[in-house]
Amino acid sequence: MIKDDQEHPVPQEWRGLLKRIADAFAAGDFELNRHQVEGVSPISAALADSIRANVTAYGQALAPLDDASWQHSVCRWMNDYWQVLVDLSTVSEPVSDLTLHAKVHENGELRFEVGSVHVA
Repeated sequence: MIKDDQEHPVPQEWRGLLKRIADAFAAGDFELNRHQVEGVSPISAALADSIRANVTAYGQALAPLDDASWQHSVCRWMNDYWQVLVDLSTVSEPVSDLTLHAKVHENGELRFEVGSVHVA
C-alpha cells in the first residue's frame, strides 16, 4: 500500500480480522472476551462501555458485517499508523452510519487497535 495522504480501500488481507471484530461487537462482546481476535490490542472495560453506549444510542442492534461495507470502508496513512474506518452493519442497514475506528500499527507485525465506534 502507498503511504500517502489519500484514502484507500481497506486491504483484502485486513478484512477478515476487521470482520471478526465487527461480528464480535454484533454478538455483544465489546471487550473481545468471548471472541478473542489475534493481532488486536486488548479493549479496556471503559472503551467497551463507550462503544456499547454509542451502539445503544444509535438505536439499532449491530449485525454481522455485510460485504457491502467494504465499498464504503477506507484506510489512510497517518505518518506512523494506518487509520481505518469500517462502516458497520445493523439489523436493518447493511451499511450504517456507525463506524468502527481503528489504528493499524506496522512494527514488524501488524497490530490492530480499536479506538471507538461512533456515527461518522
